[in-house]
Amino acid sequence: MTSIKSKTKVVENASQGQCLQEVIAEAKPAILKGLVKHWPLVQLGKQSPHNVVDYLKQHYNGAPSFGYFGKPELKGRFFYDERVTRLNYDNKQVQIDEFLDLILDTLTEPEPPSYYIASNVIDSHFPQLRAENDIDIPRPEAEFPVESIRASIWIGNRTTACCHYDASDNIACCVVGQRRFTLFPPDQIGNLYPGPLHLTPGGQALSMVDFANPDLNTYPHFSEAIANGQVAELEPGDALYLPAMWWHQVESLSSFNTLINYWWSESPRYTGAAMNVLYHAMLSLRDKPEHERQAWKHIFDYYIFSDDKTRAAQHLPEQAQGFLGKLDPNKTRALRAMLLNKLNR
Repeated sequence: MTSIKSKTKVVENASQGQCLQEVIAEAKPAILKGLVKHWPLVQLGKQSPHNVVDYLKQHYNGAPSFGYFGKPELKGRFFYDERVTRLNYDNKQVQIDEFLDLILDTLTEPEPPSYYIASNVIDSHFPQLRAENDIDIPRPEAEFPVESIRASIWIGNRTTACCHYDASDNIACCVVGQRRFTLFPPDQIGNLYPGPLHLTPGGQALSMVDFANPDLNTYPHFSEAIANGQVAELEPGDALYLPAMWWHQVESLSSFNTLINYWWSESPRYTGAAMNVLYHAMLSLRDKPEHERQAWKHIFDYYIFSDDKTRAAQHLPEQAQGFLGKLDPNKTRALRAMLLNKLNR
């Protein structure tokens, strides 16, 4: 494993309400010690994996899901194949109750196949589970519609979700088994050597570096990432607050593991995914002459990344601000229509 010495901040005896609100307001990773230790799933996990499976089956509504299947030689590391042309595992539609039995059947195997259900929306498959296993995430009042909280469950044996980032804030609750998160701030992207954008398990690129055996000849700047990384180790009942855009690798360290996480964003729902901007910039900006690219950096700083969001519009009368002013659903629809028209020419 990498020699990261920094540990993620720990908030002891964490509780919901003001404590959770203060942690989220800091926008820095923090372990919320014991936040969900009272959940029935956590208590059952301390007894046996079989008790957890029985409980989950009682709440399962029979809807199919998708499961990851990896060969034993993968050792649970879901990644790319050697040529980086496909993923190194199979993703198949499954019945969750049958998938849980597969995991139980291999609990004592020294080198079992890798089984993983990733980011399964709880309400669509376990509609009553959150009645007894849930947290209330404090959110500020907004003048516009925002992204709803998405609660998901992750179930598997010893697996590794390779280093990636997510575009939403995250509270990850370790329910059964131990988990290790290896974290890096967003500015470390260049030291983490992201893989292809078109081939991903969940929409975001994976770091090409094998953290268990990093090849510093091929990825020499990864040593800088190590210097800026931190490790969060979670026991059952602990939770991790992870701000959007932080890179993270997640290792499930037990023979049976369950995690429940919550994703959300306070940005206006009608603005869409920022990833679309990146793809459009690859099309329209990346291959411009160098002096033009540098000029566009200044333009983006002025219109998009200025600390003062009103800077580009404040010297204009309100009726002349157009898209430079505050966006609303009507302006957003007009802007999207304009972009579609230009792209289709």
